[in-house]
Parts: sequence; structure tokens; C-alpha cells
Amino acid sequence: MRSTTTTATCFSSGNRSERTREGPTISSWLSPKTEKRTSPIEGRGLFARDTIRAGEIVAVKGGVVMDAAALARVRDEVSPAEIQIEDGLYIAPGRAEDVEANLLCLNHSCNPNVGVRGQITFVAMRDVPAGAELTIDYAMIDGDPAERMACACGAPECRTIITGSDWRLKELQRRYSGYFSRYIHDRFVADGG
Repeated sequence: MRSTTTTATCFSSGNRSERTREGPTISSWLSPKTEKRTSPIEGRGLFARDTIRAGEIVAVKGGVVMDAAALARVRDEVSPAEIQIEDGLYIAPGRAEDVEANLLCLNHSCNPNVGVRGQITFVAMRDVPAGAELTIDYAMIDGDPAERMACACGAPECRTIITGSDWRLKELQRRYSGYFSRYIHDRFVADGG
């Protein structure tokens, strides 16, 4: 953990104030049974170094809470290390130098082995053998209807195109029951799911 003195911005769209922040880098926690390395899916991924049992915590997302306007101002510096936790609220690195420490490197798969417990805790959905990539279906955490990406997961059940509206798919709601972020779960319950 490194300690630095920086100018930090309070992350809300209201009064923007700057203050000096001194202290440790705000980071995510990754299980010692995991490691980041090159992924056949995309860029870097998170892999099991040792067997990870179903229900074991794989990662806990760290960062600062910011509203959509604040995130829009820093998105180019902190993406893809942000996740949405409520309508208009996100957890993201507070500064560009915290991005690496915040990245979970959980790539998308249409046959994931990681889900969410609560808002920021990521757990194994089933036993994961050493050497396997840890993946999540972005439907469990992404509710932005503007999001759209081609999928390269290679799973037999691959949807080929992933959108921020996939959480609405009843099949996924059944398949991932108990593993959606609280934010997404509450959305599909309110939506009649």
C-alpha cells in the first residue's frame, strides 16, 4: 500500500470542492487465491491460483462513491474500474493513479463462475479449479441501457451481443438467482420480475 498526498475532489454534482487528501491508495480486495494475467477473452482477466470453493469470496470492490455527473467528468481516467451501485451512484477510483488497484479484471462470460453478494462482494457460484478464469455475466451488475458490446466468451450459451438491459431476461434472472447485485435485483423486482 502506498501513501501519497494529492488534491482530491468531492464527488458529487452539487458543490465541487477540492481538498488535499493524504493517505493510502483506495483499492479493491482480491482473494490471495487469485491472480491477474492475460485473458483469452479480453485483455487481462482474474484467474484462480488455487481451487476456489462455491460461496468463497473472490473480490470486494473498492473505491469512492460518486454520482453520475462526477463519474462523467472522470470516466476517461477511471474506466473500466467503475461499477454502478444504485440509480445514479457508482463506486470508482477517486483518481487515475488508483485505477490499477481498483480493477477486478472480471471479464464477462455467458457461463460465469462468479456472482455478486450484496453490492460490492463477488463470490464463486460453483467450485472453480486452479487455473480457470473467473468471470461474471455483466447482466448481474450492469443496468445501463446504453451499454452494448460484442461477446467473445466462447460459451455454448453465448448471447453474442451483451447489453445493459440483459438483466431483464427472465432466463438469466432464474439462472443467476441470488447472484445479482442488490441494485440490479431490486430493479427486476420493481419491474415485475
